[in-house]
Amino acid sequence: MISSSVSAKQGQYPEALEAAFSSDCVFYPSTYAKLFHASSSIRSLTAIRRLHRRLSNSLVLTDVILHNHILNAYGKCRSLDDALQLFDTMPERNLVSWTSVISGLSQNHESREAVELYLSMLQSGFLPDQFALGSVVRACSGLLDIELGRQLHCHTIKMDHGRDRIVQNALVTMYSRSDGIRDASIVFERIADKDLVSWGSMIAALAQKGHEFEALCLFKQMLDIGVDRPNEFHFGSLFSACGIISRLDQGEQLHGLCVKFGLETDNFAGCSLSDMYARCGRLDHARKAFSQIESPDLVSWNSIISAFAYAGFLNEALLFFSQMRGFRLHPDDITTRALLCAFTSSSSLHQGQLVHCYALKMGLCRNIAVLNSLLAMYTKCSDLYTSFDLLFKDINHNHDIVSWNTILTACLQCHQPEKVFQLLKELQISSNKPDQITLNAILCACADLAYLDMGNQINAYAIKLGLNTDPMVCNGLIDAYAKCGSLDNARKLFELMGDNRDVFSWSSLIVGYAQFGFGRESLELFTLMQDLGIKPNHVTFVGVLTACKHIGLVDEGLHYYKQMEAEYHIAPTREHCSCIIDLLGRSGRLIEAERFKDEMPFEADIVMLKTLLAACRVHNNVEIGKRAAEGILKMDPFNSAAYVLMCSIYASAGCWDDFARLRKAMKSNGVIKIPGRSWIEVKGEVKVFIVEDTSHSESDEIYMVLDVLQMEMLEAGYSPTPLSWHE
Repeated sequence: MISSSVSAKQGQYPEALEAAFSSDCVFYPSTYAKLFHASSSIRSLTAIRRLHRRLSNSLVLTDVILHNHILNAYGKCRSLDDALQLFDTMPERNLVSWTSVISGLSQNHESREAVELYLSMLQSGFLPDQFALGSVVRACSGLLDIELGRQLHCHTIKMDHGRDRIVQNALVTMYSRSDGIRDASIVFERIADKDLVSWGSMIAALAQKGHEFEALCLFKQMLDIGVDRPNEFHFGSLFSACGIISRLDQGEQLHGLCVKFGLETDNFAGCSLSDMYARCGRLDHARKAFSQIESPDLVSWNSIISAFAYAGFLNEALLFFSQMRGFRLHPDDITTRALLCAFTSSSSLHQGQLVHCYALKMGLCRNIAVLNSLLAMYTKCSDLYTSFDLLFKDINHNHDIVSWNTILTACLQCHQPEKVFQLLKELQISSNKPDQITLNAILCACADLAYLDMGNQINAYAIKLGLNTDPMVCNGLIDAYAKCGSLDNARKLFELMGDNRDVFSWSSLIVGYAQFGFGRESLELFTLMQDLGIKPNHVTFVGVLTACKHIGLVDEGLHYYKQMEAEYHIAPTREHCSCIIDLLGRSGRLIEAERFKDEMPFEADIVMLKTLLAACRVHNNVEIGKRAAEGILKMDPFNSAAYVLMCSIYASAGCWDDFARLRKAMKSNGVIKIPGRSWIEVKGEVKVFIVEDTSHSESDEIYMVLDVLQMEMLEAGYSPTPLSWHE
């Protein structure tokens, strides 16, 4: 008994507990108190329960003080059920009893229960002290209820504890978490004797609420007035601030100071330091900072895995994941989500599926955020709609709006915009409320299908939801109206946006005007955009070059192409180069078009070669057309468009032997012209039609109507041009 009591008093907690459990002696209440303290100090819930059972089975009389020691021990080990069960059965409670349980609830994020218990304490006739008030104010921080927080602030003043440092520190945290950063600053300034917690609370508040530079300035002020050495929490907040605003220079200075105080190996400071370097693009430094943490916990591992995953270094992220498992740490939902974001292409699909299997094994697929990350991974790594449609259905009724937005985006990626409208009907009968991302996805589908009526309905729906002023929705509407040819509506929305117009607003309208033949209007908008100082992006120049090719401004188009890279530092994409080839080809400058193709920084794709081949057909250039067709067939031997266009060139030039040879090659290779496809909306449903298709349930009636229309056209004097074999 003496040995265990002395060991506990000297801080030798494991030895004290081992001696106690190996002894059959009857302990005094004071010894039990020391042993409960020892158990909570090493966070051993097993030891606390064992001691509690031994105490309950003994003849030792347990007073309120000993009960409070047990409550405090359970609270520190986050065993709220045990603490509440003991609290409910205590024959006598004092203020410390109430405060211990309120504090335990607050620390374990049971904020609502903590506030309710505080009210029960008041109703029981107990007057709170600074510790009880500090605990309930901290609990209010978790509720993000600033009005309740202000009531508690008034209550602290009424109880004459408004100037107590413990309460004031808690108020700073409460106001900052409830977006009352100004109130937090006022309380902080009124703290007469600021301690490290005071400074740390305010620095963290500023760093977390978008006032990173002010957080750094406050830390400097703290050092200037000679406050005791900062701790790991100060540095953690400061490293986070530097990372958010990408201030690598200040982050490195703080790193040096952190080393000076010997805190770089601390979990909290080291994790934030590693994250700061990763955010500033210095992954080598991030790796080194992480390696210096003595005992990295799960949060630290998640941070370094996320850093490499988000930067696109998949193999490194997987290596860290493997090392973490080697330390017998179990990945959580954050680990899984971080890893999944690293899989971005079809080449990484298999590894993504392995992570999916691991998540299933660990039971993490019950987490909706993990399921949404899996959906996003399959969307990025696979172009097969079924691969993520099945997963979406497996989520069953747990869909949140992120799930819906992900699957809608997947439909667009897989070029199945009609499925967006099918899913929209299911979304409307679910409990989820569409947001701006949802509406933007639907508007993209409207633009792809030229579905103007649905675009109008989404416009009205956005007004109903109060999202009609959201820049993303407005830009989506402008793009949809422009692609549907409703340029007047697009322009009206564009004008209504006023100062909220961004480069996407301008680009959508510029491209819309260009695609529908209003080249002059498109270029006028571009000039106005430049005059207003709005920097164009690569989409803007696609619209500008398209406008130039439609109205034959060849030299102007070449000038804009050079300006794009020289003045705006926008690297040409395949789409820009295709526009230039088309621009030169339409004007008959085929030699220049072919030279431009050969001098591009990348190999010409099928679209560019088809563009050049089509221009050769118009201008009857057999040689260049032949080279373009050969390039297409080298990439795609069964490309029907290359055969058709080249046959037309041979026929126009009178090269009938070559014409016959190509026709024969087309037949022997089994090349078939891909039929055209169109769609129409009937009673709110999109109907898709393919040339000579008879699969529609009303195909007989449809063809009958077409025959009637053809007869009426002939009677009206229409004389159709005979179709050639390939048309």
